[in-house]
Amino acid sequence: MKIGRNTPCWCNSGRKYKQCHEAFDNKLAHFYNEGFDVPDHDIIKVGPEIDRIKESAKINMAALDAVAEKIHEGMTTLEIDEIVSDVTTSMGGICAPLNYDGFPKSVCTSVNDQVCHGIPSADVVLQSGDIINVDCSTILNDFFSDSSRMFMIGEVSEEKQRLVKVAKECCDIGLKEVKPWEPIGNVGAAIKEHAHANGYTIVREIGGHGVGFEFHEEPWVSYVTDWGEGMIMAPGMMFTIEPMVNMGKHSIKTDPINGWEVTTIDGLPSAQWEYQVLVTEDGYELISW
Repeated sequence: MKIGRNTPCWCNSGRKYKQCHEAFDNKLAHFYNEGFDVPDHDIIKVGPEIDRIKESAKINMAALDAVAEKIHEGMTTLEIDEIVSDVTTSMGGICAPLNYDGFPKSVCTSVNDQVCHGIPSADVVLQSGDIINVDCSTILNDFFSDSSRMFMIGEVSEEKQRLVKVAKECCDIGLKEVKPWEPIGNVGAAIKEHAHANGYTIVREIGGHGVGFEFHEEPWVSYVTDWGEGMIMAPGMMFTIEPMVNMGKHSIKTDPINGWEVTTIDGLPSAQWEYQVLVTEDGYELISW
């Protein structure tokens, strides 16, 4: 839709369009005409919205910090769920996973060969040598945050330690490719190259996603892309960097009974960290980690 240059900008800043997002839209139009996928206005975050998402992120990271302080050999993953729930609700937030499409708990706890969406349980007791991903997502005043961390329990083998380390490196390397007006596929390409160079694979079917206004928004973020592919990263876009790095093959399966827990088909471990990142005018800003 054509917007008058002197009419209020679509971002609700109160400024005239020509003084606000006209140049931004002209850039989007340029890339669109060049054949690139470009973001819609409805996934672009602006000042007050970003501030509210950051408030949600404070709770999300506080919950993960609390897990980091208390996680130990012999505790159950249900206890982790209780920690996240207690911290989140005490700070005024809502655990986004709880009842999301029927998910029964407040956080995802994925142990060893579980790739993602592990359901906390009193029957899952952390043992020395385990690695676990704790994936926390928070709603505060209708704004969403999402990030996850890996934890190593007791005496962890060198092979698992290396997997966890490289998975973190993949996120950091991908983060460096978050640049305004560049294709988002560059993030995935850099991650894929680093994982493969270390002898690992990346899960193909599950990736990152836009986040902030909703739990899951556009774009879907793949980590097996090639350079120059994908949606143009425009300032104000917000998404997750969360590659699932497998020690063995990339193939996965979903539990047919609970419909949630994803594991590696070969039974080898998987590791994942997750960052929530905002594209800025000159690079990126980490929102939740």
